[in-house]
Amino acid sequence: MRQKIATYLLTAVLSLAHLSVFATEGMWLPQLLGRLNEKEMKGMGLKISAADIYNVNKGSLKDAIVSFGGFCTGEIISSKGLLLTNHHCGYDAIQKHSSLQHNYLDKGFWARSMQEELPNAGLTATFIVRIEDVTKAALEGVSASLTESERQSAIDKNLNMIKGGAKKETWQETLIKPFFEGNQYFLFVTETYKDIRLVGAPPSSIGKFGADTDNWVWPRHTGDFSIFRVYAGRDNRPAEYSKDNVPLQPKHFLPISLDGIAENDFTMVFGFPGRTNEYLPSEAMKLTVEGQDPARVSMRDAALKVIDGFMRQDEQIKIQYAAKQASTANSWKKWIGEMQGVRQTNGIQRKLDYEARFRQLVNNNAEYRGTYSGLLDSLNNLYKTQAPYAIARDYYSELIRSVEMLGFANNAITLLQETRLKGEEQYETLKQAYLAKIKPQYQNYNNDVDREVAAALLDIYFKEVPSNKIGGEAYQVWMETNKDGKRTADKMYSQSAFSSYDKLAAFLDRPYKTVSADVWKDPATRLMIGLRNGYIDFVNKPYDELQPEINRLQRRYMAAQMEVMKDKRFYPDANSTLRITYGKVNGYAPRDAVKYDFITTLDGVMEKYKPGDYEFDVPEKLRELHARKDYGPYGANGKMPVCFIASNHTTGGNSGSPALDAYGNLIGLNFDRTWEGTMSDINYDPSICRNIMVDIRYVLFIVDKFAGAKHLVDEMKLVHPKKGKMTPLKKAS
Repeated sequence: MRQKIATYLLTAVLSLAHLSVFATEGMWLPQLLGRLNEKEMKGMGLKISAADIYNVNKGSLKDAIVSFGGFCTGEIISSKGLLLTNHHCGYDAIQKHSSLQHNYLDKGFWARSMQEELPNAGLTATFIVRIEDVTKAALEGVSASLTESERQSAIDKNLNMIKGGAKKETWQETLIKPFFEGNQYFLFVTETYKDIRLVGAPPSSIGKFGADTDNWVWPRHTGDFSIFRVYAGRDNRPAEYSKDNVPLQPKHFLPISLDGIAENDFTMVFGFPGRTNEYLPSEAMKLTVEGQDPARVSMRDAALKVIDGFMRQDEQIKIQYAAKQASTANSWKKWIGEMQGVRQTNGIQRKLDYEARFRQLVNNNAEYRGTYSGLLDSLNNLYKTQAPYAIARDYYSELIRSVEMLGFANNAITLLQETRLKGEEQYETLKQAYLAKIKPQYQNYNNDVDREVAAALLDIYFKEVPSNKIGGEAYQVWMETNKDGKRTADKMYSQSAFSSYDKLAAFLDRPYKTVSADVWKDPATRLMIGLRNGYIDFVNKPYDELQPEINRLQRRYMAAQMEVMKDKRFYPDANSTLRITYGKVNGYAPRDAVKYDFITTLDGVMEKYKPGDYEFDVPEKLRELHARKDYGPYGANGKMPVCFIASNHTTGGNSGSPALDAYGNLIGLNFDRTWEGTMSDINYDPSICRNIMVDIRYVLFIVDKFAGAKHLVDEMKLVHPKKGKMTPLKKAS
């Protein structure tokens, strides 16, 4: 298998010479660009080399890219560790520093000096030092005769040995990830900085302009950015927060181009994409867009309607639920677009056509036929069998995720189970840890909001999930309230100890045996125990029993595709590791008689302006700057560029990723995809898949002209690559 993967990589290199049309699909490993992509990238307009992008011997672009908190991407934009990412990536940090007295979500925040920069406990920035292929060592002694658990055990043992022998500094860490469904393994040496401070953020009326209505939609007019700074110990190494820490001196930081973009300009996006599933069989795609997506959308749609109604009426609830509402809405709308995009591009039929071609190639080759005959059909049949359990799993997870009281109860049940396993004498210690973890969650919890969410979602759950996948205990609770979500919720929220932190703390502040006996009497834990037991026995257990064989066949199918489909280039699915994707600036035509341009301007912000509306209000100062066309050096032809789109293949985790020009200069900040193209995680189609970026000129304009924080712009390196390669911009007086 390892030899076949190596042969594929060589074939892929040679096949580049025969490509007649430049493709933009793919999330490529940066250390392999020189072998796999450089020629194509240069043909599309790249002016630097693959070694300028990834290099372990000197500073390169990869040294300016960080995994921001493990959930987004950020980039270093100054020699003093200034870090740029999305507003929605920094949203949680901004919210935690906000209050009714200092509402940074509403008013924005700008540190006028380093002394005013705000620390953020738990927030990290991780750099990649180097990447190594460790496939041979990882799969040593692994054979086809092993069961999935035996195989994983052998691999885990190998990975521990690899990590133990990896060359690294004492302050560095190692991470090994599987690629191509476990057919290949790479080791990442990393450096994680733990002192990350908030420097600046525009008000939400800029950073979240358009909110849910415009989310995943083009044309877009959102200034989705925030600014942080990475601090290090005096030795420039990672260190816990200390007032004595100093700004990081990076190996490389990104120069910023003021020349803007034009149609067909070459672009790159460098970052940490989260998860894609491009190589699933047709039944898995059907399950996603015809089963799981509709289930998840229906649950979140009901929750969002409740939350949105409360947020519009109460400023305190708006602050409490801002981050939760944004997180819930983001995936909700993405799944809607995914379903629409697959239908619009006939994605399932395209997948079926691909599979028919795969079967034909297998059947026409004796060697392939002996190795892979029946493989695809077996895999598709397993997904069919797993489908009802997968859908029930999503209904359950959405219910527990969205109804916070059930989540609190679920964690309390886990606390009692841990105590039973570890011994009653451990109860006090485990209880205190539980309360410390859960107390901050109650600070952003409202009992009335959660009750209404529960009422709506319980109705959907018990209607859509078959009773034989719920279990008798939970169904008995449902029957007692005459199968009515509102009655069930009213009873639970009026009587449960989980309705407030103080009530919960008092409930648990008793002997373990007393709490264990009384837990059945609390309506929240009684319902949660019933739901949890039914889920474990009738949903999760049969689902998990099928998964090992699905994993085995999916891995074999991945290897088979790479061996059989010789004219196709394969890139590994995203798995939160460093990747680069590239494309060109261009618009698209999503449907009949509709064609979108590639750029938006501040004029469009004013066209959408609705005074007092939380999604489309515009700050007075921004309106004044627009009226005077006071754009400083950041405008172009009397307009202020705001956002643009290109054909870079991105996904979640790419939020905050830098959009780079042909010279490696920063031209924008990736923050979204077009709604029609959100299906690119499972069905990339170059006709409608576009990523959305805030133009870096708009970022600078907001920082300088709107916020009056020009000292931050002065810290950056501004260049004019189109007027003369890498010519520094003279500072404006």
